[in-house]
Amino acid sequence: MTSRAVAVDMPDDGGIKTPDRLRRASRLLSHLSARSDRLMTEGLAKADARRWHYAVLASVQEFGPGSQATLSRRTGIYRSDMVGVLNELAERGLVERAPDPDDRRRNVITITAQGRRHLRRLDKVLDDLHEELLAPLLPAERDQFVQLLTRLLDHHTQQAPQPPVS
Repeated sequence: MTSRAVAVDMPDDGGIKTPDRLRRASRLLSHLSARSDRLMTEGLAKADARRWHYAVLASVQEFGPGSQATLSRRTGIYRSDMVGVLNELAERGLVERAPDPDDRRRNVITITAQGRRHLRRLDKVLDDLHEELLAPLLPAERDQFVQLLTRLLDHHTQQAPQPPVS
């Protein structure tokens, strides 16, 4: 990347201005997403967690026990990656695997009491990180922003093919 290309991606400070043509929604969302990902990844790491840990714990807490395949569909984690995530969570005592009584070839994943406590801590961590991310917005603007993002994502995920579950 040339220094000129880097300068275009910098915020409007230090005398460097971003051309208005580059302030399109897709580009702004992309840049905000990158900053959000970094903020969330670093914040969760400080809490000894990863985003996939949170996704699995939240899914099992909200919807109840599920198979690895079900959790994969609920969270968007590829089934081949799900095994590793579940291994990490099980080793830490945050989830338990048990044979499915209806199909012994399959495991059912449940959240443990320790997993529920960890999830509550992660909820607080993410609440604080979202406060930081959305700090420039008033509370009503934050709610509206989330509603608009949800509507956009719902629209585009209904029309776009879902990633394959391997």
